[in-house]
Amino acid sequence: MKKILVLEDEANIRSFVVINLNRAGYETIEAGTGEEALEQLRLNPDVRVALLDIMLPDMDGFEVCRRIRAGNSKIGIIMLTARTQEMDKVTGFMTGADDYVTKPFSPAELTARIDALYRRIGGDMMDDGEIQQPPFVLNTRKRTLEKNGQRIKLTQVEYAIMKMFMENPGKALSREEILKFVWGENYLGELKIVDVNIRRLRVKIEDEPTSPAFITTIWGYGYKWEF
Repeated sequence: MKKILVLEDEANIRSFVVINLNRAGYETIEAGTGEEALEQLRLNPDVRVALLDIMLPDMDGFEVCRRIRAGNSKIGIIMLTARTQEMDKVTGFMTGADDYVTKPFSPAELTARIDALYRRIGGDMMDDGEIQQPPFVLNTRKRTLEKNGQRIKLTQVEYAIMKMFMENPGKALSREEILKFVWGENYLGELKIVDVNIRRLRVKIEDEPTSPAFITTIWGYGYKWEF
Protein backbone atom coordinates (compact mmCIF):
# COMPACT_ATOMS: atom_id res chain seq x y z
CA MET A 1 0.00 0.00 0.00
CA LYS A 2 1.19 3.54 -0.76
CA LYS A 3 2.38 5.19 2.45
CA ILE A 4 2.12 8.91 3.24
CA LEU A 5 3.04 11.04 6.25
CA VAL A 6 0.41 13.56 7.39
CA LEU A 7 1.84 16.33 9.59
CA GLU A 8 -0.95 18.54 10.95
CA ASP A 9 -1.20 19.85 14.52
CA GLU A 10 -4.98 20.37 14.46
CA ALA A 11 -6.44 16.94 15.25
CA ASN A 12 -9.77 17.51 13.50
CA ILE A 13 -8.11 18.59 10.25
CA ARG A 14 -5.61 15.73 10.46
CA SER A 15 -8.42 13.24 11.03
CA PHE A 16 -10.34 14.65 8.04
CA VAL A 17 -7.29 14.33 5.79
CA VAL A 18 -6.42 10.83 7.04
CA ILE A 19 -9.95 9.50 6.51
CA ASN A 20 -10.04 10.73 2.93
CA LEU A 21 -6.56 9.44 2.11
CA ASN A 22 -7.41 6.04 3.59
CA ARG A 23 -10.49 5.94 1.37
CA ALA A 24 -8.26 6.73 -1.61
CA GLY A 25 -6.05 3.72 -0.83
CA TYR A 26 -3.19 5.33 1.12
CA GLU A 27 -1.68 4.08 4.36
CA THR A 28 -1.27 7.14 6.56
CA ILE A 29 1.35 7.86 9.22
CA GLU A 30 0.26 10.71 11.50
CA ALA A 31 2.22 13.42 13.32
CA GLY A 32 1.20 16.52 15.26
CA THR A 33 4.60 18.20 15.65
CA GLY A 34 7.68 18.63 13.52
CA GLU A 35 9.83 16.48 15.77
CA GLU A 36 7.23 13.72 15.76
CA ALA A 37 7.11 13.86 11.95
CA LEU A 38 10.88 13.52 11.65
CA GLU A 39 10.84 10.58 14.04
CA GLN A 40 8.02 8.90 12.12
CA LEU A 41 10.00 9.24 8.90
CA ARG A 42 13.00 7.63 10.61
CA LEU A 43 10.80 4.73 11.73
CA ASN A 44 9.04 4.45 8.36
CA PRO A 45 11.69 4.83 5.63
CA ASP A 46 9.23 3.54 3.02
CA VAL A 47 7.08 6.69 3.22
CA ARG A 48 7.08 8.13 -0.31
CA VAL A 49 5.13 11.37 0.20
CA ALA A 50 4.96 13.81 3.12
CA LEU A 51 2.11 16.29 3.61
CA LEU A 52 3.40 19.11 5.85
CA ASP A 53 1.40 21.82 7.58
CA ILE A 54 3.28 25.11 7.90
CA MET A 55 1.95 26.37 11.25
CA LEU A 56 3.18 23.98 13.96
CA PRO A 57 3.73 24.26 17.74
CA ASP A 58 7.46 23.42 17.80
CA MET A 59 8.87 24.46 14.42
CA ASP A 60 7.34 25.61 11.14
CA GLY A 61 6.77 23.33 8.19
CA PHE A 62 9.56 25.02 6.24
CA GLU A 63 12.10 23.82 8.83
CA VAL A 64 10.64 20.31 8.74
CA CYS A 65 10.97 20.39 4.95
CA ARG A 66 14.60 21.54 5.18
CA ARG A 67 15.47 18.76 7.61
CA ILE A 68 13.78 16.11 5.47
CA ARG A 69 15.57 17.31 2.35
CA ALA A 70 18.92 17.32 4.16
CA GLY A 71 18.72 13.54 4.35
CA ASN A 72 16.21 12.50 1.69
CA SER A 73 16.04 13.96 -1.81
CA LYS A 74 13.66 11.27 -3.11
CA ILE A 75 10.57 11.75 -0.95
CA GLY A 76 7.76 13.88 -2.37
CA ILE A 77 6.74 16.89 -0.22
CA ILE A 78 3.51 18.87 -0.32
CA MET A 79 3.09 21.93 1.90
CA LEU A 80 -0.33 22.47 3.48
CA THR A 81 -0.98 26.09 4.40
CA ALA A 82 -3.82 28.38 5.41
CA ARG A 83 -1.86 31.40 4.25
CA THR A 84 -2.01 32.71 0.69
CA GLN A 85 0.90 35.16 0.64
CA GLU A 86 3.17 34.66 -2.35
CA MET A 87 6.31 34.48 -0.22
CA ASP A 88 4.97 31.45 1.66
CA LYS A 89 4.71 29.56 -1.61
CA VAL A 90 8.15 30.67 -2.78
CA THR A 91 9.70 29.81 0.60
CA GLY A 92 8.15 26.36 0.50
CA PHE A 93 9.53 25.61 -2.93
CA MET A 94 12.98 26.99 -2.14
CA THR A 95 13.24 24.78 0.97
CA GLY A 96 12.54 21.71 -1.15
CA ALA A 97 8.77 21.29 -1.43
CA ASP A 98 7.32 19.85 -4.63
CA ASP A 99 3.83 21.34 -4.37
CA TYR A 100 1.49 23.22 -2.05
CA VAL A 101 -2.20 23.09 -1.23
CA THR A 102 -3.95 26.07 0.34
CA LYS A 103 -6.66 25.67 3.00
CA PRO A 104 -9.56 25.36 2.68
CA PHE A 105 -9.24 22.54 0.16
CA SER A 106 -11.51 19.80 -1.12
CA PRO A 107 -10.63 16.15 -0.48
CA ALA A 108 -10.71 15.55 -4.24
CA GLU A 109 -8.18 18.33 -4.91
CA LEU A 110 -5.80 17.13 -2.18
CA THR A 111 -5.99 13.52 -3.32
CA ALA A 112 -5.43 14.53 -6.94
CA ARG A 113 -2.29 16.48 -6.00
CA ILE A 114 -0.93 13.56 -3.97
CA ASP A 115 -1.76 11.05 -6.72
CA ALA A 116 0.05 13.21 -9.29
CA LEU A 117 3.15 13.52 -7.10
CA TYR A 118 3.15 9.78 -6.41
CA ARG A 119 3.05 9.08 -10.15
CA ARG A 120 5.99 11.42 -10.74
CA ILE A 121 8.03 9.67 -8.05
CA GLY A 122 7.50 6.22 -9.58
CA GLY A 123 7.02 7.18 -13.18
CA ASP A 124 10.04 5.65 -14.89
CA MET A 125 11.61 3.28 -12.40
CA MET A 126 11.93 0.49 -14.99
CA ASP A 127 13.89 2.63 -17.44
CA ASP A 128 17.53 1.52 -17.33
CA GLY A 129 19.17 4.03 -19.66
CA GLU A 130 21.42 7.02 -19.33
CA ILE A 131 21.23 10.40 -20.97
CA GLN A 132 24.73 11.79 -21.43
CA GLN A 133 25.17 15.45 -22.28
CA PRO A 134 28.57 16.50 -20.92
CA PRO A 135 29.21 17.58 -18.26
CA PHE A 136 25.92 15.92 -17.18
CA VAL A 137 24.88 12.27 -16.95
CA LEU A 138 21.28 11.49 -16.04
CA ASN A 139 20.68 7.89 -14.92
CA THR A 140 17.00 7.20 -15.55
CA ARG A 141 16.92 3.97 -13.58
CA LYS A 142 18.55 5.28 -10.44
CA ARG A 143 16.97 8.71 -11.05
CA THR A 144 20.26 10.45 -10.39
CA LEU A 145 22.20 13.32 -11.95
CA GLU A 146 25.95 13.80 -12.08
CA LYS A 147 27.93 16.81 -13.23
CA ASN A 148 31.61 16.20 -13.97
CA GLY A 149 31.29 12.91 -12.09
CA GLN A 150 29.86 14.55 -8.96
CA ARG A 151 26.37 13.58 -7.77
CA ILE A 152 23.85 16.42 -7.54
CA LYS A 153 21.01 15.85 -5.08
CA LEU A 154 17.66 16.47 -6.77
CA THR A 155 14.08 16.37 -5.57
CA GLN A 156 11.69 14.28 -7.67
CA VAL A 157 10.31 17.40 -9.35
CA GLU A 158 13.82 18.65 -10.13
CA TYR A 159 14.67 15.24 -11.58
CA ALA A 160 11.55 15.36 -13.78
CA ILE A 161 12.50 18.84 -15.02
CA MET A 162 16.05 17.74 -15.82
CA LYS A 163 14.80 14.66 -17.65
CA MET A 164 12.42 16.81 -19.69
CA PHE A 165 15.18 19.26 -20.60
CA MET A 166 17.75 16.60 -21.47
CA GLU A 167 15.23 14.77 -23.64
CA ASN A 168 14.54 18.04 -25.51
CA PRO A 169 17.96 19.71 -25.97
CA GLY A 170 17.91 23.05 -27.72
CA LYS A 171 14.11 23.19 -27.81
CA ALA A 172 12.29 26.23 -26.43
CA LEU A 173 9.70 24.95 -23.95
CA SER A 174 6.86 27.14 -22.77
CA ARG A 175 5.96 27.39 -19.09
CA GLU A 176 2.66 25.71 -19.95
CA GLU A 177 4.45 22.78 -21.61
CA ILE A 178 6.75 22.36 -18.63
CA LEU A 179 3.84 22.51 -16.20
CA LYS A 180 1.92 19.88 -18.17
CA PHE A 181 4.94 17.57 -18.52
CA VAL A 182 6.12 17.73 -14.92
CA TRP A 183 2.97 18.34 -12.89
CA GLY A 184 0.39 16.73 -15.19
CA GLU A 185 -2.53 17.93 -17.28
CA ASN A 186 -4.91 18.25 -14.33
CA TYR A 187 -2.61 20.32 -12.10
CA LEU A 188 -4.61 23.16 -10.54
CA GLY A 189 -1.74 25.34 -9.31
CA GLU A 190 -0.07 28.42 -10.80
CA LEU A 191 2.55 28.80 -13.52
CA LYS A 192 4.86 30.42 -10.97
CA ILE A 193 5.69 26.95 -9.64
CA VAL A 194 7.70 26.43 -12.85
CA ASP A 195 9.80 29.56 -12.37
CA VAL A 196 10.53 28.84 -8.70
CA ASN A 197 11.64 25.27 -9.40
CA ILE A 198 13.81 26.40 -12.32
CA ARG A 199 15.45 28.97 -10.02
CA ARG A 200 16.10 26.27 -7.41
CA LEU A 201 17.49 23.89 -10.04
CA ARG A 202 19.84 26.54 -11.43
CA VAL A 203 21.38 26.97 -7.99
CA LYS A 204 22.28 23.27 -8.05
CA ILE A 205 23.55 22.79 -11.59
CA GLU A 206 24.84 26.12 -12.90
CA ASP A 207 28.36 27.45 -12.32
CA GLU A 208 26.83 30.95 -12.11
CA PRO A 209 23.11 30.66 -11.28
CA THR A 210 22.54 34.39 -11.94
CA SER A 211 24.02 33.97 -15.42
CA PRO A 212 22.86 30.49 -16.43
CA ALA A 213 24.60 28.67 -19.25
CA PHE A 214 22.49 25.50 -19.33
CA ILE A 215 18.89 26.49 -18.50
CA THR A 216 18.39 29.70 -20.43
CA THR A 217 15.33 31.94 -20.29
CA ILE A 218 13.18 32.63 -23.33
CA TRP A 219 11.67 35.91 -22.17
CA GLY A 220 7.89 35.98 -22.22
CA TYR A 221 7.73 32.31 -23.18
CA GLY A 222 9.68 29.78 -21.13
CA TYR A 223 13.07 28.05 -21.01
CA LYS A 224 15.57 26.17 -23.17
CA TRP A 225 18.21 23.54 -22.34
CA GLU A 226 21.62 24.41 -23.83
CA PHE A 227 24.44 21.89 -23.87
